[in-house]
Amino acid sequence: MDPVRRARTAVAPDDRRLATRWVRHPLLWVPLALLTFGSCTRRTAVEALPGTTTIDSTARALMQRAHVEGLALAVIDAGAVVHVAAYGIRNAARDPLTTETIMYGASLTKTAFTYMVMQLVDEGRLSLDAPIADLLPRPLPEYDDYHDLASDPRWKQLTLRILLTHTSGFANFRWLEDDGKLRFHHEPGSRYGYSGEGFYIAQLVLEEALGLDVGREMQVRIFDRFGMPRTSMQWRPDFRANLADGFRIDGTPEPHDERSSVSAAGSMDTDIADQARLWAAIVRGEGLSPASRREMMRGQAPITSRQQFPTLAPDTNPANRAIGLAAGLGVVTFQDTRGAMWFKGGHNEWTGNMVICLERGQRCLVLLSNDVRAERIYPDLAQAILGQTRMPWAWEYDWHRPGARGA
Repeated sequence: MDPVRRARTAVAPDDRRLATRWVRHPLLWVPLALLTFGSCTRRTAVEALPGTTTIDSTARALMQRAHVEGLALAVIDAGAVVHVAAYGIRNAARDPLTTETIMYGASLTKTAFTYMVMQLVDEGRLSLDAPIADLLPRPLPEYDDYHDLASDPRWKQLTLRILLTHTSGFANFRWLEDDGKLRFHHEPGSRYGYSGEGFYIAQLVLEEALGLDVGREMQVRIFDRFGMPRTSMQWRPDFRANLADGFRIDGTPEPHDERSSVSAAGSMDTDIADQARLWAAIVRGEGLSPASRREMMRGQAPITSRQQFPTLAPDTNPANRAIGLAAGLGVVTFQDTRGAMWFKGGHNEWTGNMVICLERGQRCLVLLSNDVRAERIYPDLAQAILGQTRMPWAWEYDWHRPGARGA
């Protein structure tokens, strides 16, 4: 039987009582339905997960209180999918959101793309540390989208490792620059600064150096391999029958964007059932050598910034060091009381996605929402399911600066 279908009927132990308390968020007060896990500050064991009934009721309660229209989630334990669910609506017509509704993957695409890159590294076709100047058949500034870099030789320092750890030195996107031009803001490799531009260049390397069709490679190496029939790097007409539109911070609906071109930075359309399979495979390390899997999740570039967005802000937070906050390859890593954890978010003005994984026990929570307001409840929902963690929510979500994000 399909493990996702089996998971829909699985019931985990549910012997903990619900407790309710109020937690103050920057945007609203949210009453939190939490599981009582005993001590919340010093935890070394991986506790049993809450039961599926508790997970569902907690998700629905938090959605109602924060006015979230649609949410889908998956829970992975011991590398296997144990629960997949969807709640709420998928569009302004109030059609129900289901586990097979097509949703925007946003920047979760970056991690899936990185996983594919690591397969090519395993095959000896790519090196993470080779300068892209040695990989590309012609200098980067000679490509149409990169003429802006012609007078700055620092592009020669770029490597795939630098691009995939968001240490390129570029803004998130060039259109955020006052003049719309691409430029370096710091030395490549010197500091973390989230950048979709870096992933565009990584995609260019695969296309130009290896002659690959990135959309096709993602389909074969990731989506087909892991049994993801409703996931694609480009729009498919069959998606329209069960498609999620989005909802902005004020509740205004936004039509789903039909992406016609492949983008390693964020063009993936998908559903929660497929994402459950993807992240279960990633946390197991399926399809990668153990060495490449470890390298992907290893903290490689310390993150000192106070918040992830805006990406070039100079403010720092010494507390990041206490949890070892760092960039892995396509993910962000930190040290929890129970061991290594990593996460990846995905966002636009009407989408809020998040994946959080604990290496010990191969446990993950996958969250997709077609309503950006869902990001307000993710700290509480994650705590209710995964227990107390050291997840740096204040760094990930810049609630005080509406419109500042752009993952």
